[in-house]
Order: sequence, then C-alpha cells, then structure tokens
Amino acid sequence: MADHPHTHGSHHGHSHGHSHDHGHSHAHGHGETQNREYFNQQASSYDSKHEKTLDKLVEEIRKRIDFIGVEWADEESSGDEEEKKEDNREKREVREVRLLDYACGTGLVSRALAPYTTQCVGIDLSENMVATYNARAANQGLTPEEMHAHVGNLCLPTDSPSYPTQTQLFSSSDFFSFDLAAICLGFHHFDDPPLAARRLVERLRPGSGVLMILDFLPHEKMDASHPASGTVIHHGFSKEQIQKIFEDAGAGEHFAFEELAVVFNKAAGTREEMKRKIFMARGTRRAE
Repeated sequence: MADHPHTHGSHHGHSHGHSHDHGHSHAHGHGETQNREYFNQQASSYDSKHEKTLDKLVEEIRKRIDFIGVEWADEESSGDEEEKKEDNREKREVREVRLLDYACGTGLVSRALAPYTTQCVGIDLSENMVATYNARAANQGLTPEEMHAHVGNLCLPTDSPSYPTQTQLFSSSDFFSFDLAAICLGFHHFDDPPLAARRLVERLRPGSGVLMILDFLPHEKMDASHPASGTVIHHGFSKEQIQKIFEDAGAGEHFAFEELAVVFNKAAGTREEMKRKIFMARGTRRAE
C-alpha cells in the first residue's frame, strides 16, 4: 500500500484507483480536464501498481455488506452461513440488485460487490479507465448487461456547456432506479461534492436506494510537487460534513459512518510520510 500511497492523494486514484481516479476524474471545468488526463495516464498500470491496497479495500467493503444495508441478491456471506444457504436453496429466484459505480476507475467497487448484485453500471470521466473496467469485466466472462462502464459526467452544473449532452446520454431508465450508488475515493476530486451527492441520489430507488461513499478523513494538504496534487480539491471530510451532504441530498435516512481498517501511506519512507484514514458512509434515499 505504501506505494500508491503517495499516489494517494488523488491518487487515490490509485488506490481507489479504481474508483477514485475516476473519481476525480469527475470534477468539472479545469479540474475535470486535469483529472481526466491524470487518470487516463494511470489507467494501464493502476491495478498492478495498487494491487495490495485494492485487494484490502475489496475485503473491507465485503466485510460491511450488512452495514451498507442493501437487500442483496445473494446474502450468503452474512449471518448464519448454513441457515442462509438453506434459505437460498429454497428461493432460488435471485432478487435484482443494481449498482451505480460512479467515478468507477477500473471497477474496484463493482468487483467487490459483484457477488451480491445482478448488474454493475460504471461511469467515469476517463475513457482509459472505462476501457480497463470493461476489459476486466469481459475477461471475467461477464456480459455488458452484468457489468459495463460508460464515459460520462453526472455532476456538471446546469450552466456548463456540456450539461445538456451529458444529461441526454444518461437519461434512459437504464441509468435510474439503482439500489446502490457508490463513490470510492473519488469524492475529494469533485468540484462540488454536495451537487455530486444530489445527482447520484436522484438515480436511486426512492425509499430504499442507498448512497455509499468511501473517502479520506481530514488530512494535510498534498505536496504540490506530486503529479496528482492538481486533481485533489478537498483534503478529506469529517463525519459532520458528510452527514450534512447526505441529508441535503435527500439520503440522510439511517445515516451511518465508520472508519475502515485501511490506511494509505503518502510518500512512505520519506520525511513527508503521512497516513490517511478512510471512512465509509451510507444513507438511504427518503421515500418520495
């Protein structure tokens, strides 16, 4: 983990690489261009470079299936194993569970939650990250109906020249009524996190859809010499900030916030070594 660490900053990119990168990828305006260029460059080596950290994040996400609180397609991994298996054999028709993996990067969240969902839809600003996401899905034998990513930006302000085009691209019912919308290590790259949260909540099922965010707790600014420093807009978030963002976006029901057992090291082994802690937050979209 130490190596991407640095990378971390935006890198989270990496780490979240997956996610984040894209994540970031998602700002608008100048930030959007910078994010897109940075993550496009990172895409081909992202997974191999951050493999240990990404594997650890997948493990941490899967440990929190109950915490996330979606009615999953396959819940064998939680609760009494044997009892659940018996129950599942009897009702074999699988519940449809759809994930929107936003700022998906190479697909970390989609891979973590694929066993519990029936469809994963990724969206990222970086076309190279999207290509890597789709190649990984195809290599796993998944169809585009099961796991597929698209190049796009759901978080543009309404006065952006690209807003009408992006809105049209994602206007079909295929991009609404998700059971879960997740952003992993991408939130700190967004120009306007509250707007991003609102846009994702609009695409959740009212009354049951869950917004999930993994990102850094507050930390010092990144060294300006780091290649990712220009893509990092927010230096972590407190529980209070995140809870307000969820509530204002209409997803404050059953809000929960937890620190994960994953630490990113920035510039490990140097005088500037700095550990960053990661949180997971979840909230349910209120009924209309």
